[in-house]
Amino acid sequence: MRTDILSNPHGTLPAGVNLEQLNESQYAAVTTIDGPVLVIAGAGSGKTRTLVHRVAYLMDHGVAPENILLLTFTRKSAQEMLWRAGRLLNDTCQRVVGGTFHGIANMLLRRYGGSLGYGSSFTIIDRADAEGIVNLLKSSLGLGGKGRQFPSRRIIVNMISGAVNKSMPLDDLVQEQYSHLTEYLDDILNLQSHYGEFKRNHGLMDYDDLLTNWKRLLREVPEARAAISSRFSHIMVDEYQDTNLVQADIIRLAASTHDNVMAVGDDSQSIYSFRGADFYNIMRFPKIFPNTQIIKLEENYRSSQPILTLTNDIIRNATDKYTKTLFTRIEGDLKPMLFAAADERQEARFVAATIRQLYQEGTPLEEIAVLFRSGFHSFKLELELAAGGLDFEKRGGLKLTESAHIKDVLSFLRILINPRDNLSWNRILLQLEKIGPKTAQKITAAIARSDEPFVTLAGYPAGAAWKKGLAGLAELFESLQGQDSPVVLFDRVMQYYEPLFLVLYADDYPKRKKDLDQLKGIIATYESLQTFIDDTALDPPETETGADPVDRRRLVLSTIHSAKGLEWEAVFVIGLAEGRFPHPSAEQGGQWEEERRLLYVAATRAKKRLYLCYPQDMMMPDRSFHRVGMSPFLRELRPGLYERIEAERSTSEPGPAVAGTPVTVRRTAKITLEDLSRGSTVLHPFFGEGRVTRLVRPCSVDIAFDKHGLKTLHLDYAKLKVLKR
Repeated sequence: MRTDILSNPHGTLPAGVNLEQLNESQYAAVTTIDGPVLVIAGAGSGKTRTLVHRVAYLMDHGVAPENILLLTFTRKSAQEMLWRAGRLLNDTCQRVVGGTFHGIANMLLRRYGGSLGYGSSFTIIDRADAEGIVNLLKSSLGLGGKGRQFPSRRIIVNMISGAVNKSMPLDDLVQEQYSHLTEYLDDILNLQSHYGEFKRNHGLMDYDDLLTNWKRLLREVPEARAAISSRFSHIMVDEYQDTNLVQADIIRLAASTHDNVMAVGDDSQSIYSFRGADFYNIMRFPKIFPNTQIIKLEENYRSSQPILTLTNDIIRNATDKYTKTLFTRIEGDLKPMLFAAADERQEARFVAATIRQLYQEGTPLEEIAVLFRSGFHSFKLELELAAGGLDFEKRGGLKLTESAHIKDVLSFLRILINPRDNLSWNRILLQLEKIGPKTAQKITAAIARSDEPFVTLAGYPAGAAWKKGLAGLAELFESLQGQDSPVVLFDRVMQYYEPLFLVLYADDYPKRKKDLDQLKGIIATYESLQTFIDDTALDPPETETGADPVDRRRLVLSTIHSAKGLEWEAVFVIGLAEGRFPHPSAEQGGQWEEERRLLYVAATRAKKRLYLCYPQDMMMPDRSFHRVGMSPFLRELRPGLYERIEAERSTSEPGPAVAGTPVTVRRTAKITLEDLSRGSTVLHPFFGEGRVTRLVRPCSVDIAFDKHGLKTLHLDYAKLKVLKR
């Protein structure tokens, strides 16, 4: 721990904030409040604690909360930090301006956006909305017609967004990353132009526009830049290694009247280049802000030392880095384990068997995670876990507001905020019987030309087949005028929408109805409809299952990207084979070092136990099997940092066993479809007794179990015993 002199150089601690729990480096980061500071925060080194104490320390030293800007990558993390700062000091910490880059951009553009030609009532569109607009434009411009291999709307949006996030012209990005589509370059550039014009004409901004317009505001409007920079005298940025070039420019411009910027991040955890994050932002920070003080947080509060020693070695060979060595005071002497499986099936069986053993020894299932580079790498493991009755949660589901029925309801509310929202009008009109795309476009065009859109809607000359539906829609919007309460507006919309909803989603409306009930619970917490609409676009809530919390105590399967920032008692990293990790194209695409950092992130999620696994025979894209070795990143590790696990092989799994701790992984006699028929009675080791209801070739069966209901099992993995044919 730090000495008294280091922790308290002036002999007394600040009266308001107790800094005794900080280590030396954390203390230095918290108490350095003037000038630029770069905090290199190693994995598990208490960066959140450091940021929280610094907010409280700034206020304790006379900085008004309104003058502090805390930028994070999720709104939830900003709220948690400010709540914790309030516990250290007082409730005035809640007046600190904290949120995501996009959230703060939204706030400032609604105030200053008039200088750029935007009113305060612009609508924020999400990815699905953007793709919908591009699809409309493709059709209207005659692109992507029959027999033409024009890029899809998803790829077009990827291109346009990628160019923004990488701060490069779209034609350069197409040449660099989509060279096979260069024959369509002129049409793609035309689409980009029309997409931008469409958004401006209808008062829309996508996520990228929020950042680029904030940057434009700071760069092109000196009065706004001076006002924003003067207001935020102290700026803190979390996860700085994940910023893109636009965000780095925003920080530099926002601090134009001062250099009081603290950037906190870890270069070794920069893994989001596919989203536009620029690894070199954190490396360039000292050049962008001269006289930067660099402080390294190296004491780890998460993992045992054997795990940290191995993770330090993973990053040792990185070409560009801030050198740091993680250490800990946590007791523990279990070395990471390396398992070389014969193939992916044996890898899956080993992981499942070891998880079951850990659980039996007292490790809760929710404290165990299996991580992998890409989502499909866990396929065989998922089958093995299901066959063995191990419940798991695979991370990366839809956001609540990405569901079609939720977007339907939000469209009504978005129009109340921005009557020029052509996309929402189109969505609502297409719900009406006998109104097709052409008619919907004519109505929306009339509304767009009008100064009184709701009056225009009510007076539109409707056809006989759809006159009643249009009149009902006009009556709805008339009834919504003058209402202020978001939840009252929601209830009125639902009275209108529910009959349509039951027809549109007749196949699964009960499940979707639960989502709408959840949305009502969320909107009931808001006093302002504008704030609610902004939040659903900027930080959409996850879909909840409604299950009892006990039921959510499940094993976690996750891509490494989705696991960043999380931790578990035991972590398995699978698929660490040559040709899979790093990705085969990493060397050609210049992504080799990011792949190394990806493994580092995976390994630093483990607190007590770390298992590194790879198959020695692997199926290639052409469905042939190749013999492969361990990942080059594992081969680089120095001897003695891990222990090998020996696999006991059967005759169907040839290959030499490796020395080390023995773990038995055996195959049982496999039942085939020929051994079963409809009505056969079988016994499963977890689900118990059941009856076969359907045979699915080549090797799956549907079984109705007495206690667990209907399950589909793969015969290669299900350990079934036939009781009666």
